[in-house]
Amino acid sequence: MTATATPAVLTARALLLDMDGTLVNSDVVVERVWRRWADRHGLDGDEVLKVVHGRQGYATMAVLLPHRTLEQNLAENARLLAEETADMDGVVPVPGAPDFLAALTGVPHALVTSADVALSTARMAAAGLPLPDVRVTAESVGASKPDPEGFLKGAAELGVPAAECVVFEDSGAGIAAGRAAGMRVVGVGPRAGIHGPGPDVWLRDLTGVRVSADGDGAIRLHLA
Repeated sequence: MTATATPAVLTARALLLDMDGTLVNSDVVVERVWRRWADRHGLDGDEVLKVVHGRQGYATMAVLLPHRTLEQNLAENARLLAEETADMDGVVPVPGAPDFLAALTGVPHALVTSADVALSTARMAAAGLPLPDVRVTAESVGASKPDPEGFLKGAAELGVPAAECVVFEDSGAGIAAGRAAGMRVVGVGPRAGIHGPGPDVWLRDLTGVRVSADGDGAIRLHLA
């Protein structure tokens, strides 16, 4: 891992937050749903789980079943999203997420997730977390992470240049998307930086994050 786990201070004007693995721990649901999918297609569930995090479902399917059409993948992805939305058993907040989001009151920030509106709304509620006013979901973009479109759209909706945004992400695909958008990236949790480029700073969870805002609009992130 190329990132530092030592205390750091980053300055930004907006924060872009992934959901699954970053704010919400939904791993048990993701594992249940995708292992069933792997079994249906004769694939190794462990290998599938190495690919799935951070991407929209259809993009995961394109990697694992390259012979299939986009239409087939989109149709099956819709069914999987419905399965995931109906299953909230075991969904909990990432440690530190409630206090972190509470500290962002009045601070420009957006949720940028590969989940759709229904799934992101259900998971944030199941974890007891407030939804940010600005949200970029699966319906908002034409390309899945690691494409930077979602983060660039989040920055645009907040009216902040990409270079002045900091991304919080847990997956290799998400970190690559943030870097491709020209943003600094804080990696959260054990998956951050395992595949692809590492984050600028790595955190075990969100318990060590402190947020302060100046009158000039600068956000200071104290990361430990």
